[in-house]
Amino acid sequence: MAVSKDIKFNFLSANELERYQKHLTLKEIGKEGQLKLKNSSVLCVGAGGLGSPALIYLAAAGIGKIGIVDNDHVEKSNLQRQIVHETNTIGNLKIDSARDKIKRLNPDIEVFTFNKRITADNALEIIREFDVICDCSDNFGTRYLINDACLILNKPLVFGSVQGFEGQVSVFNLHENSPNLRDLLPESPSKNAIPSCAEYGVVGVSTGLIGILQVNEIIKIILKKGETLNGQILIFDLLNINMKKLHLKSDPVHKRIKNLSEFADFYDDDECTEKNSKIERINAIEFNSLYKSKPNKILLIDVRENQEFSNSAIEGSVSIPLSHLNQDSDLKFIRKESLIKDIFTICQTGKRSDKASKILSKYKIQSKSIEGGIEKVKKVLSN
Repeated sequence: MAVSKDIKFNFLSANELERYQKHLTLKEIGKEGQLKLKNSSVLCVGAGGLGSPALIYLAAAGIGKIGIVDNDHVEKSNLQRQIVHETNTIGNLKIDSARDKIKRLNPDIEVFTFNKRITADNALEIIREFDVICDCSDNFGTRYLINDACLILNKPLVFGSVQGFEGQVSVFNLHENSPNLRDLLPESPSKNAIPSCAEYGVVGVSTGLIGILQVNEIIKIILKKGETLNGQILIFDLLNINMKKLHLKSDPVHKRIKNLSEFADFYDDDECTEKNSKIERINAIEFNSLYKSKPNKILLIDVRENQEFSNSAIEGSVSIPLSHLNQDSDLKFIRKESLIKDIFTICQTGKRSDKASKILSKYKIQSKSIEGGIEKVKKVLSN
């Protein structure tokens, strides 16, 4: 979906003059500043705990174009903190629920929705259309992906994260010498070092506070007013009402990101999902036995990106990238095949195939993820 940047407004309508009256009286904003907000575009990656307050306040502030990236559905357990959604939108796509809510709040804004998971294959295409990026994701893989895409495209990134009663917010890549996420965390924390969402939980107001602070940073970036959190990370402890700032230094080594595809498996991180559904797995030896004895009774879905599939694939496998897996046409095909075949998912290492099997189970499609990925299977098949 293309986001037009050609049209620039040089006026506020009578309705807007009334709506933004409290902004217009501020010397830091005024009419000129409100026009800057109206002519700006912001992409919000995630319409969950952080995305909910962020989207509401971006719309209320009069950001002219707002993009929403999310491929999840609203669940009842979301409503404790994801305030852009409502009880009557349970089961709906989050992007639809969020779009409808913020359009009711401010009909003058434009909203662009992306019903997909942001991946190394589509991140640059989506992100390049927007002025400022708001990271409201909930796992480290996606955070690094967004960070690296912003580095490549020279886009300012407003980062936020929450855990329990604690939250963090920062601004990355604002200027050429600004720090980025890799200056804060050069490597993604290991899975065992970070408790899952189910283990640590989150208090709803912490997502509200951090999401609102993210919007505050975005407004200052657009207006070029005040002091931003560029080069700093602000840490809140809501349980004990403590706040501290840490200063970050930029290392040129962490800016040498040129190609997202080489980090595809690194970005593929699912540390923080709300559902911990059991994944059925099969090892390469067991799969090999089935592959050779019942080839016509197997549907092998390769969930890697198209370029990876074209470079190396197992004979008879079908390419459906993980980012496309919840599309109606693909689901219809898989569901039909599942009536007569056993479904297996495969990727490079086994991580994305685990995710794929989780997604399919959500749609009541039984499948097994192949442990060790394509290289393991190829090694066994060649013996």
